[in-house]
Amino acid sequence: MSKQTILNATHRAAGAKMVDFGGWDMPLHYGSQIEEHHAVRRDAGMFDVSHMTAIDMRGVRCREFLGHLLANSVGKLKQPGKALYSCMLNEHGGVVDDLITYFASDADFRTVVNAATRDKDLAWLNRQARPFGVAVIERPDLAMLAVQGPNARARVLALVDPADRGRVEKLGRFYSTAAHGLGGVPWFVARTGYTGEDGFEIHLANEHAVVLWQALAAAGVHPAGLGARDTLRLEAGMNLYGQDMTEEVTPWEAGLAWTVALDAGRDFIGRAALEKQKADGVPREMIGLVMDERGVLRHGQRVITDAGAGQILSGIFSPTLGKAIAFARVPAGAHANLRVDIRGRELPVRRVKYPFVRDGKPCEGV
Repeated sequence: MSKQTILNATHRAAGAKMVDFGGWDMPLHYGSQIEEHHAVRRDAGMFDVSHMTAIDMRGVRCREFLGHLLANSVGKLKQPGKALYSCMLNEHGGVVDDLITYFASDADFRTVVNAATRDKDLAWLNRQARPFGVAVIERPDLAMLAVQGPNARARVLALVDPADRGRVEKLGRFYSTAAHGLGGVPWFVARTGYTGEDGFEIHLANEHAVVLWQALAAAGVHPAGLGARDTLRLEAGMNLYGQDMTEEVTPWEAGLAWTVALDAGRDFIGRAALEKQKADGVPREMIGLVMDERGVLRHGQRVITDAGAGQILSGIFSPTLGKAIAFARVPAGAHANLRVDIRGRELPVRRVKYPFVRDGKPCEGV
């Protein structure tokens, strides 16, 4: 039986179409995935992301542990509240999971991992943390809501306790803070998200999540499901674990070179494999594709290039652009004469830089 978030009954009462996602019963949409997508791009939408796993990590060697665990450099976390996007790698350089880590103090960090990878991530974290004496504490008591869109911050700020509002309003991108919301309820507020739009992700005790969801809805924030979340994140050029990256794919091959910090003197898990692959020449790369002809690009379709075959990883019909877009993994250096095999027909596609959409508008060249 699928697990349920604390908001499950609220989604069902709102008429959501529910689906199994990573073992969780989650809303796909509330009637129109397209309308939900546009609401986030043009106004403000909210997502129940309580199926994801919040994990606190505590111990005097916590920073040292994270320096060993993450491919990105925890040394970038100098100011309390700063957040870092990174991958955890295996010894072969493959991606165990991607995650965001929040810095509270040198002995207190929080990370949020993907729902479908929860069990393996917890096992991996506990195994790696043991030699450092770091406690890995899952937080099933917390619900998580993401409020995203050009008007998202204003809608959330109106619900923040006046004593904390100024501090939350000044919160920079990829920073977090503790604050109080409705009725003095403690919130953990992060200016992060998975849509390419501005907004907040809010962690709070399960028992207060329904009240917050209802208050946001009353303030005009549109509920949005997994369908819109997927189209939004791909337009924004953001990877999805299990499709765009796996344990068999390195960050070099997943378009995530910017998340790897080869800082001197830090021997993180997978570093030797990454350095070897880089020295030998990375054989595959992830690229953005646009199809100007009618049709939809989907996961698993074959991409034909002059340098050999590749594959569509994530593919959608973009509501903002009105055409199909995709990530594809192809042989390194495949730039021109690209085609995709759709039911036996070879249709031309264009290689473009991603993100595909920024600030609600097409990026240059798309």
